[in-house]
Amino acid sequence: MAIKMYKPTTPARRGMTNRDFTEITAKRPVKSLTQVKRRGNGRNNQGRITVRHKGGGAKKFYRIIDFKLAPGTSAVIEAIEYDPNRSAHIARIKDSSSKYHYVIAAGGMKVGQKIASDAEASIEVGNRLPLVNIPVGSTIHSIELQPGKGAQMVRSAGARAQLTAKEGDYAQVKLPSGEVRMVNINATASIGAVGNEGHQNVKYGSAGRKRHMGIRPSVRGVVMNAADHPHGGGDGGRHGIGGGKNHGAAPRTPWGQKTLGYKTRSRRKTNKFIVRSRHEGKRR
Repeated sequence: MAIKMYKPTTPARRGMTNRDFTEITAKRPVKSLTQVKRRGNGRNNQGRITVRHKGGGAKKFYRIIDFKLAPGTSAVIEAIEYDPNRSAHIARIKDSSSKYHYVIAAGGMKVGQKIASDAEASIEVGNRLPLVNIPVGSTIHSIELQPGKGAQMVRSAGARAQLTAKEGDYAQVKLPSGEVRMVNINATASIGAVGNEGHQNVKYGSAGRKRHMGIRPSVRGVVMNAADHPHGGGDGGRHGIGGGKNHGAAPRTPWGQKTLGYKTRSRRKTNKFIVRSRHEGKRR
């Protein structure tokens, strides 16, 4: 996907880029596949901020994505659409019963292309089938963790995973993070990589553009008062993380928990399905 440049008419425009939307073939979504998305602005049911830096932004409608695509479905791609709720593009497909669905658009999908979801489907981009029938070494995306639950992994723009091995009731999948994980061999996945791979190269350029996305400003802890952040306070003007009596301490969150390397993964989660940690490659 190409990146669109802007003429440097202002300081913000000088460092601003955008996606090239030539791949998008439809401007309006299917009304029956959209629903109102109410904003929480980072607040819980008591009105307290639980997620900082959220609020405002343009009005959005949520697109209902079919992450399962029932076995036996054959459909034709009618349009590639923009989805403001995710980094990937979505494809509008029409099945044999004239019913519309939205699916994550894989790289290389084109209008008029036929796709299928079936155990005996061919190994072509966009087709969906169980891992047991996918050849080892194939590039896949939109992977189920539990058969029948729907795709949960590898759904963002440009993401891809690789089926590395099959053994018994499980297949080994190498995820974009580098982690190798065992997945039930009857779980389904789509062939190919997720499209819109240039998404990560976009430079937003201006603060106003981030506000339009519903992202509010962030303030560094070192410029706060000691009462507001563990990194705040300290005499003598500027200082590094800590300052004052906390000078040289490990970086902390606003609530005092360690960050930058501190493990936050729940101990209740099991490691028995992880063959190779995503951290192992970084240690070498």
